[in-house]
Amino acid sequence: MPPIISVTNLSKTYGSGFKALNNINLDIARGEIFALLGPNGAGKTTLISIICGIANPSQGRVSVDGHDIIDSFRAARALIGLVPQELHTDAFETVWATVSFSRGLFGKPKNPAHIEKVLKDLALWDKKDSKIVTLSGGMKRRVMIAKALSHEPRILFLDEPTAGVDVELRKGMWEVVRGLQASGVTIILTTHYIEEAEEMADRIGVINKGEIILVEDKASLIQKLGKKRLTLHLPRPIEAIPPALAAYRLCLSDGGRQLTYDYDTKGERTGITSLLSDLRTAGIRFLDLDTTQSSLEDIFVSLVRAS
Repeated sequence: MPPIISVTNLSKTYGSGFKALNNINLDIARGEIFALLGPNGAGKTTLISIICGIANPSQGRVSVDGHDIIDSFRAARALIGLVPQELHTDAFETVWATVSFSRGLFGKPKNPAHIEKVLKDLALWDKKDSKIVTLSGGMKRRVMIAKALSHEPRILFLDEPTAGVDVELRKGMWEVVRGLQASGVTIILTTHYIEEAEEMADRIGVINKGEIILVEDKASLIQKLGKKRLTLHLPRPIEAIPPALAAYRLCLSDGGRQLTYDYDTKGERTGITSLLSDLRTAGIRFLDLDTTQSSLEDIFVSLVRAS
């Protein structure tokens, strides 16, 4: 099945000479949740703006379900719902009027049943007659999502959708996103909350300095680039790691009561067996041990540092 979004050799250079994007190639699969991660200024919002037809590329091509975003702008844009970082709403309009108006902007006929469903799915139904100005930040964010869904798009861009939203509302919005995916909507998500990407995404893309440095299935990414950490809890503190154990690059912490050993999950040998043997030889005993897997945040930080 062809990708629903295809970005080919895309670059963006501003009049000042700043190159925001450099030769981006990216395909988004139909029905997936794709998380685009990157530090501030990496090019995430610029890339989204070009795909959504808000900004023009300096070179390259973007296709949305077979429609060129420039040559067939209206057809391509009608397939897309966009929730930007900034909250842009008419503060003194009601929720119902705001969302209904957004549907009309795309030339869609009135459909009160659809607007009602969207508001109920986003837990906004009891606020339908409230003015935007009276809503909390989290509710305003939900109104932005409702606006983006008003014209029944098949693709939804969420640019930092839970910024400023408390943990409870954030998890509620994750459930909404899952429901949208189940109905066939493709979701592209940018976020500063790494746990959000780890919880939601099927695939992860990392962008830095205007270039895509990695696109990978989430599970494969963690398996390939993740490391495991073995932590040994000692019955009594030690002052230093014996020189005979230097090859293991152990770290001593918790006042000398804890030793940690990092090892590669894809290596043929972990070195744990020989480490435990050499610990006994060095006269170091331990009460307990446990292992942890690198998180997506650990991997993201290491990738950005290396690029």
